[in-house]
Order: sequence, then structure tokens, then C-alpha cells
Amino acid sequence: MSNQETKPPSFASRSLPVHLARGVIGFGLVAASVVLAPVVGWISLLLLPAGVVALRGCPTCWVVGLVQTISRGRLERKCVDGQCRLEPSRDIS
Repeated sequence: MSNQETKPPSFASRSLPVHLARGVIGFGLVAASVVLAPVVGWISLLLLPAGVVALRGCPTCWVVGLVQTISRGRLERKCVDGQCRLEPSRDIS
């Protein structure tokens, strides 16, 4: 077995305000596409892809990114003998 660590995908943003703004935009566009459907028809569904891009894939991806953004620098993933766990970072200032 190799000692190389593979990094899991990161959905985190640069900062919490940036991530929250992405959420407001993404959820707003998804909601608008559904709410406007009876008014303007299927054309409102064109807002859906923009909302999904803002959420980086799906609402769950956005929530995972929120947790990663909040915990960034506070937790580290340590893997030993195939067992991985989260531990507090030693670099906390």
C-alpha cells in the first residue's frame, strides 16, 4: 500500500460570506425557476442550471461546502493504516 494521501473534493469557498452569497444566489435561482414556471412557462426553467452552478452541483454539495468553509483550518484528516479520522489542527492561531 502506498502512503500517498488523496485529497477529497473540496466544495468550500474562500470565506463564509462568499459561501453564503453563493447559497442565496443558488437557492434563489432554483426557487425562482419553480415559482415562475406557471407565469412564464418552461422558459423559467432556464434559471435552474444557473442555480445549480451557484450551488456547485446540488443543495447537498452547498451544505458540505458550508461545513468545509466553517471548519477550514480547524480540522485535519489523519489516515493511519487505512483508518481515517478528523482531528483538531495543530496550526490553530
